[in-house]
Amino acid sequence: MNRKKKIRVAIQGIATSFHEVAAMQHFGQDIETVECLSFHGLCDAIKGGKADFGVMAIENSIAGSILPNYFLLQQYHFTILGEVYLPIRMHLMALPGVELSSIKVIESHPMAIRQCSDYLHQLSNVEIRESDDTAWSAKKIRENKLSDTGAIANEQAAKKYGLTILEKRIETNKKNFTRFLILSKKEGIQSGGNKASLSFEVANEVGSLADALMTFKNQKINLSKIQSVPIIGKPSEYTIHVDVEWGRRKSYDDAIHQLIRQVRNLNIMGEYKKATIKF
Repeated sequence: MNRKKKIRVAIQGIATSFHEVAAMQHFGQDIETVECLSFHGLCDAIKGGKADFGVMAIENSIAGSILPNYFLLQQYHFTILGEVYLPIRMHLMALPGVELSSIKVIESHPMAIRQCSDYLHQLSNVEIRESDDTAWSAKKIRENKLSDTGAIANEQAAKKYGLTILEKRIETNKKNFTRFLILSKKEGIQSGGNKASLSFEVANEVGSLADALMTFKNQKINLSKIQSVPIIGKPSEYTIHVDVEWGRRKSYDDAIHQLIRQVRNLNIMGEYKKATIKF
């Protein structure tokens, strides 16, 4: 009897990283994670067929938008099939027996460091180092027996790599979450969708962007996110990324038909079901 082939999901980071947690929250536990140490690598894994889907962080409630990932979305033209809001709980961990006073270096992913900036600012004589992944930082401490180094990661990483949590919940705001996008190189629309991610350009003229955004308001479409991304090689020109939510599909369709006449290079990046935030 043939076993059902597992879904392959590309993540940024390694096992127990927040990306893997988000992937399992969306797809379930029985998946094959494709570990990538960069977001570029994640995109290449999807494009090259090494993964069926990808899970990519796009914004954090403390650190804000991950702007380089918007450039990657433009470059690779993936379809957004869904989203995940994951509560982020950051812990400072080290080898068993190591005390906080012995820590000379704290290492983690740049986004994790930004999310814990208030806590880290209080520490003295501690070097803060950036790494490719939160879980990778924890793994490196265990493999290299680094008795003077701490990592910022989640509880799963502490358990997997046998580290002791020195300080719990060191994120600046306890209602901390990261939004992840579910990506595929295949086109697809989720039935019953009520949210979409769009990108477009507008003329560099007075009121051009305002007119486009008023189209959503006139159709009672909620604009939940707006992000401008510079167009490389075109100073003072931007691609506008927006997330919109609707109650009536017809209202959204009417808004899109009108928007086509107002903007340039309109791209419907994905239509999907809005996810909920649970702390």
